[in-house]
Amino acid sequence: MIVEPSIAKTRSLIDRWRTSGETIGLVPTMGYFHAGHLALMNQCRQTADRTVVSLFVNPTQFGADEDLDLYPRDFEGDCDKARAAGVDMVFCPEAGAMYGAAHRTIVTVSELTEGLCGVDRPDHFTGVTTVVTKLFNITGPDYAFFGEKDFQQLTVIMRLVNDLNFNIKVVGVGIVRERDGLAMSSRNAYLSASEREEAVVLYRALKTIRDEAVCKRYRDSSALLTSGRALIERSPACTVDYLSIADERTLQPQHTVTDRCRVFGAIKVSGRIRLIDNLALYG
Repeated sequence: MIVEPSIAKTRSLIDRWRTSGETIGLVPTMGYFHAGHLALMNQCRQTADRTVVSLFVNPTQFGADEDLDLYPRDFEGDCDKARAAGVDMVFCPEAGAMYGAAHRTIVTVSELTEGLCGVDRPDHFTGVTTVVTKLFNITGPDYAFFGEKDFQQLTVIMRLVNDLNFNIKVVGVGIVRERDGLAMSSRNAYLSASEREEAVVLYRALKTIRDEAVCKRYRDSSALLTSGRALIERSPACTVDYLSIADERTLQPQHTVTDRCRVFGAIKVSGRIRLIDNLALYG
């Protein structure tokens, strides 16, 4: 496996692969790999001839009061996991190479970024769409793989690709969960043992809403969300950031559940660890 920080060398090697007729898959990550990341890599390997994983903790998607400096990192461990997963290249640029002192360009997707996580993190998605555009331009992939845990991000990237005419197929990969249902996330590493037990309440709340919507055919979004919120509020360590039932294409809140709806949720554990999750309300 190649570990390459240089943008120029990364481009040169990928160009050689492409010239030989091989297809390129990209898995954009911020590292600290878990089974969710490995599922993306595995799907990439099954789809494309070459698997490129970008490993870059992107500073522009963190707010002023967020956890950039504390974000978990394990570069050597990540490389070992990627190598074992059959990855062809880990592209690991430095921040100075991605954002020079004279960098002034941003990429923004409107509307889709304004609700859900965008309410309390107004600059987050501009950071995401800017860095993903740069990664697409550097690696020129045929396929790009994103996890459905960050469903809003996945939807935003699909819109970005469509609007800017990137010749890239964006592939969403299902959420990988712990045995008790907690969605795998690099931020789970922040949780103490007791906080970890409390954090699963988000999944339980979303599952309760899904079961009532799918099995009992309840359709009133307000009543469903009230039920889920009450469950979370019984947890002493967890507070609701948001709960929303939204159309999965537009991400607009829906008063009545339809067959295109998902329930989205975010909580804070002990006031400092923010976790997100979502479930489809159909099938």
